[in-house]
Amino acid sequence: MVQLTYAYYQNGNKNIDTAEKELFFSLSKAYDLYNYLLALMVAVAKEARRRLEVEQNRATREGKPAPSSKFAYNRFTLQLEENHQLNEFMETQKKSWDDEPEFVARLFEQIEGSQIYKDYMDNPADDYDTDRELWRKLYRTLIQDNENLDALLEQQSLYWNDDKEVVDTFVLKTIKRFEEKNQAKQELLPEYDSEEEKDFARKLFRATILNANEYQRYMSEASRNWDFSRLAYMDVVIMQIAIAEMLTFPSIPVSVTINEYVEIAKLYSTYKSGGYINGMLDAIARHLIRTGRMAKFMDAPKDRNQKQE
Repeated sequence: MVQLTYAYYQNGNKNIDTAEKELFFSLSKAYDLYNYLLALMVAVAKEARRRLEVEQNRATREGKPAPSSKFAYNRFTLQLEENHQLNEFMETQKKSWDDEPEFVARLFEQIEGSQIYKDYMDNPADDYDTDRELWRKLYRTLIQDNENLDALLEQQSLYWNDDKEVVDTFVLKTIKRFEEKNQAKQELLPEYDSEEEKDFARKLFRATILNANEYQRYMSEASRNWDFSRLAYMDVVIMQIAIAEMLTFPSIPVSVTINEYVEIAKLYSTYKSGGYINGMLDAIARHLIRTGRMAKFMDAPKDRNQKQE
């Protein structure tokens, strides 16, 4: 949403219908990436099993003890490999990790050389929770922040490199939600929670674009104690979207909106943007309430789920 709104102005695009189509295309590409990153863990497990078979054959020939199969047959990745939703989705995609054997092999070697892997292999615990926790740690340490992976994703899709930070949080949330009892029927995160969520994105985007002049006037009115003229344009766009959310969706508490867009600013704008935007949005919200343009309270509970009510 933030990047496409920014691009809308930077590219001089005045056709909001075209921009809206681009928004939903971008969201669909982010969902592709979500599934692709889940499939990466399966690809690494398959590489581990391939190498294990080679080592087992060598051990048999040389009369040595068989190597451990603990990682190769990790319960979490076995369950993920059998997941109905992931398999159905990946069958519709042209991209597969089978096309990137060198990257998968290097990632496995990184994992195998990590302290996380060594601790796991030395741990006498042998249960599903331990197996799942291993992959949560590995993902956060070696996949979430991986320059080689970022470069590969950028080559495959112009959208993916920009989406990855957000998608990583969805993958980690999915790992945490997996339960052994659900087996292959474990539910993945949906592309949209509901039609209401899709409609939310549409309304927010259109309100942001169509009321831009009005929202920027609110920023100017409320910025007497702030150096508004020196604000990065990305910060203006972020606040514009935040104001659109405040005014378009009365059930979302002001504090929730402010907190969300402060975090977004930390991802997409400058180092100091978070603190600046926090103060600006607080001042703007109070100004809108004081002038009767917004009927909300500043001390509303911090519960983002209220937007679904």
